[in-house]
Amino acid sequence: MRFKNLHAAAFVLTLLGGLNGPTLAREAVVPSPVAVPASGVIGIEPAHLSPEFWVARAERPDAVVMDRATIAAQNAKLMQVDDSMHDLHQIPATLTRAQVKAWIEDLSQRPTKPLFDVDGNAIPTATLDGVVDALNLDAVPETQPTRYGLVVHRAPLRTFPTLLRVFSSRGDTDIDRFQENALFPGTPVVITHASRDGGWLFVVSPRYAAWIEKHHVAEGPQDVVLGYAERTPYRIVTGAKAETVYTRERPQVSELQLDMGVRVPLAAVPTNAPVNGQHPYTSWILELPVRRDDGTLGFAPALLQKNTDNTDDYLPLTQANLIRQAFKFLGERYGWGHDYNGRDCSGFVSEVYRSMGVELPRNTSDQSVSPALNRIPFSATDGREKRMAAVAALQVGDLIYIPGHVMMMIGRIDGVPYVIHDTNGGSYLGADGQLHSMHLNGVSVTPLTPLQFNTTQTYVDRITNIVRIRP
Repeated sequence: MRFKNLHAAAFVLTLLGGLNGPTLAREAVVPSPVAVPASGVIGIEPAHLSPEFWVARAERPDAVVMDRATIAAQNAKLMQVDDSMHDLHQIPATLTRAQVKAWIEDLSQRPTKPLFDVDGNAIPTATLDGVVDALNLDAVPETQPTRYGLVVHRAPLRTFPTLLRVFSSRGDTDIDRFQENALFPGTPVVITHASRDGGWLFVVSPRYAAWIEKHHVAEGPQDVVLGYAERTPYRIVTGAKAETVYTRERPQVSELQLDMGVRVPLAAVPTNAPVNGQHPYTSWILELPVRRDDGTLGFAPALLQKNTDNTDDYLPLTQANLIRQAFKFLGERYGWGHDYNGRDCSGFVSEVYRSMGVELPRNTSDQSVSPALNRIPFSATDGREKRMAAVAALQVGDLIYIPGHVMMMIGRIDGVPYVIHDTNGGSYLGADGQLHSMHLNGVSVTPLTPLQFNTTQTYVDRITNIVRIRP
């Protein structure tokens, strides 16, 4: 989402040095004819929808690609050299007006193209005037002490301080142009500014800066906020989604959704006494942030059933785990900017990799060119032969980028590479020579090479970068 200029990065790898150089010298794949079954999804049979089908086809499915220390070093490098990331530990104790305005104005730019509401009505100029005025930029002080908070619920991040849904065209009501991202419980943020009505905060999180409703953030001391993610022992959510146990006694942490890769510390409470009205022996006792009535940060215990999909540490980074984790989202509705309680293409791959401790930038435009990651870049002058040579060398877990989209390689059938991706589209050329849309609109498995961007360009023709997560 929010694709930017892919050729602005100074970090460039040569084609032969980028991804296992010697293997790229192989001849380009010549795909076998790919059948279209009754479902209309090209190249897919029921067996292909099982992760074990693909795990069995991997050459070294259980080999560890990167150990924990190597992953930690890569994450640290990402924070240091990638401008899309924000190291909250390095933000100064005092924020200037110039810095705060720069963060806000980088995101919250008045729309210049027509926008429409869910009923297809044009958004009035007066409405846009109102959302711009709500930024309250005239109230940003010359200097202010840096404030910190923890997110207490899964919450949307917005372009402007409003829940107004707006769309680029009439009838297309899936991609809300004011939707940016979502933050999960326990995410630390720097609080920089409030909307004119006081109901929204502009926050800077490690991967994104945008507007969030105030009631989703609890303000606390810097050491407590930043230390929360470092506390031990902890649990890692490895399912697509998990929920805490219902509790009447603690409604703030009752049935609270925790998404894949979320890390939550365990509470230092007795394990032989009731927690929130229930004996905890069948659950893990988490310590979750809560927002007190005055907006300050507190903590409360919550139960996470032991039979839910979670572990005591990040999963090993292996091809088998990448496949199995990705397939846990299979069929989830596409959600631009984590809308619809789901995720989009870049959020999908981010959460899969985060369950193994690997951090990625938020958007495809940043993921695809990050100087902290190993990549092959392609320019507009690179021909199909060069791209097909790279496709021939793809490995399980490789991330393939086209403008505005990312896919993850999962294996091959008869030489044809297959990917899993969270997509709101998906088209191919039929035997009649016409473009056929599969209307996928969710996390899907497809062959890569038959996918068409339009009647003359394939997805392969549009590849801008390939990223391999490896040392």
